Amino acid sequence: MKSPASVPPATGLGSRQAGALTEMTLQKRGWPIMCCILILTAALAGLALRLPRLDQRPMHTDEAVHAIKLRYLLEDGVYIYDPNEFHGPTLNYLTLIPARLASAEKLTDTSEFTLRIVTVFFGTLLILLLLLMADGLGPGTAVYAAILTAVSPAMVFYSRYYIQETLLVCFSFGAIACGYRYYQNKDTKWALLTGIFLGLMHATKETCIIAFGSMLLALLFTLLLHRRQQGCVSATIKAVKPRHLIAMLTAAAAVSALFYSSFLTNPNGILDSFRAYTNYFSRAGSNALHIHPWYYYLKMLIYSRYGAGPIWTEGPILLLALVGFIVTFRTKGLAGVNSNLLRFIAFYTLIMIVVYSTIPYKTPWSMLGFLHGLILLAAVGAVALIRVAPNVLPRLIIICLLIVAPLHLTWQAYLGSYRFYADSCNPYVYAHPTTDVLTMVQRVEQIAQVHEDGHNMEIHFICPDEHDFWPFPWYLRSFSKVGHWKKVTDNAVSASLIIASANVEQELLTKLYELPPPGRKRLYVPLFDKYMELRPQVELRGYVTKELWDRFQQNQAQSD
Repeated sequence: MKSPASVPPATGLGSRQAGALTEMTLQKRGWPIMCCILILTAALAGLALRLPRLDQRPMHTDEAVHAIKLRYLLEDGVYIYDPNEFHGPTLNYLTLIPARLASAEKLTDTSEFTLRIVTVFFGTLLILLLLLMADGLGPGTAVYAAILTAVSPAMVFYSRYYIQETLLVCFSFGAIACGYRYYQNKDTKWALLTGIFLGLMHATKETCIIAFGSMLLALLFTLLLHRRQQGCVSATIKAVKPRHLIAMLTAAAAVSALFYSSFLTNPNGILDSFRAYTNYFSRAGSNALHIHPWYYYLKMLIYSRYGAGPIWTEGPILLLALVGFIVTFRTKGLAGVNSNLLRFIAFYTLIMIVVYSTIPYKTPWSMLGFLHGLILLAAVGAVALIRVAPNVLPRLIIICLLIVAPLHLTWQAYLGSYRFYADSCNPYVYAHPTTDVLTMVQRVEQIAQVHEDGHNMEIHFICPDEHDFWPFPWYLRSFSKVGHWKKVTDNAVSASLIIASANVEQELLTKLYELPPPGRKRLYVPLFDKYMELRPQVELRGYVTKELWDRFQQNQAQSD
């Protein structure tokens, strides 16, 4: 019998059969090596999109909170997991690596690059993990999935965000990829690696339970479908050796326990990691600021446009994913791929979409988990469309469209991360500080230069809403006397420099000019010469003593 490589072109085969034979021929001629090279190239392209100008975008409140949490770990070697806030400890602990490489001993020695390089790394690793699944997905599918992951605007944008979501998506896919490798060869090391990734998921964010549940249900549905079609589900289950399952669960528990216990220095952290779900479940249906309709995520991905801003869409991914979903459940499926793996991914993605859409509490970055699943299905759909093309011309048209789609996504990724990185017309910019924050911080630094105490001068914030105080703790981390008040008091107005919410300005002015505290009567002048917003429609006002302002003006004149 002739090998696929020896089949002559004129065999009378259908286009689909010919396509399958062509792919088998390519595999025999070194296509797996080319597949690895192309995935590595996609990873480098993804890194090139994620790495530049990490300090350009103002720190989001969530990023600043995690950064301040890092201070205690970096400076004192202490981390205590808080089940009410902050999420899991992996982000802080993993940030120690670039911090130590940069010889940082204090938080003031770190920068936005030190923090955000962590999520850049895991956003890039997410692409490389496709190398573990290339044989199951098929080389063409794996390569196109790598390209889409590299250039997806949402994936790029949040890979530059110092929050847990990119890590969670990476660890989730790592668990799936290593689980697939174990399914292929029943090697203990893959069972252990699967467990390690599962443990890292749990140590990263409470929403890991959604991924855990989706994985279990997807596995169950895949086995049931496999049983209906081939009737050998029991053999598949028995192929999993009990000792391997125990090793996997032990590795998962050990990794999670090490992180939550602060590497055995805080055993209560392990129990707190489970107590956290009381807070998580209550939050899922509260906080009106983050309550959105069920279609919030899908609408964002399909079409978004705000004001005169550009149109944002990851529609090509959704359309191709729909094709991929349909193809995955066809009886014949795709030649040269592991149909059970594709069906698992399809079930997993669908369940994730349903769960996240059902939960009222929504933030844009939460969709990354199922967006990655959609990207994998989209790659399946892309390969399927090429294979079903009846002849050369339609196939060329499809290939051209499949090239244009990533190029358009790349352009959007560039716009989102480098031009509209803090603009509310960008759908991925959510409750985000404006660039005015950087201007305000610069002015504070200029005033400190002419103050006799320098970075020891007192700075007081008067903000009834605590969120209006952030992310200043990060930007003013080198100042030793920064205080926050929720209302105007005598102590609050005793500093040389005061920044306050606009809604307390009249009360503040009364204190400063009409009823100053005894013995503290000083003349204050505005700190900013223009309108300043912390976030859109959240204005902040600044005041500084006239004496300091005069010094600042003289210093500016001398500099000019």
